[in-house]
Amino acid sequence: MSGPVVVAVAASPRHGFHKQPLPRIDLMAGFGVIGDAHAGVNVQHRSRVARDRMQPNLRQLHLIHAELFDELARAGFAVRPAELGENVTTRGLDLLALPRGTRLRLGPAVEIELTGLRNPCVQIDGFQPGLTRAVLDRDAAGNLVRKAGVMAIVLTDGPVHPGDTIAVTLPDFPHTPLLPV
Repeated sequence: MSGPVVVAVAASPRHGFHKQPLPRIDLMAGFGVIGDAHAGVNVQHRSRVARDRMQPNLRQLHLIHAELFDELARAGFAVRPAELGENVTTRGLDLLALPRGTRLRLGPAVEIELTGLRNPCVQIDGFQPGLTRAVLDRDAAGNLVRKAGVMAIVLTDGPVHPGDTIAVTLPDFPHTPLLPV
């Protein structure tokens, strides 16, 4: 493989755990995936709406690296793109290692900015028992590592398709690690 690539895209008009794999999603700057329940200027995730529905939506787009699915398969879980609720599944890019503020160009037009980590919720165990623990880990210092993907905001409108290339632009130093949003 020559570089990072989009392997799947998905959306769902309803709040739920899974999304529907699609041949294309359309992104709108400052809004998210057109037709997705989590799109909006203000937060759309139900738990966050209950706390403060006017907070900005830093979770307009959810990305997961396909390498996580490979790791989960080795642990006995069967997970396919869109089944953990992500909009974009990538391959060839260590999403979790990127700093906050990293910009990704998806295909020829779309630009997004990483805002933080997805904090896995108990719904994951409702999908497959034990899966929540499988998407959490500890680093050498004992710190919790969340592996269930990253969240982003949309900076530039456009379509995203499976097979689109991904270009990475890191923010200026000092880099700030991704934290749950």
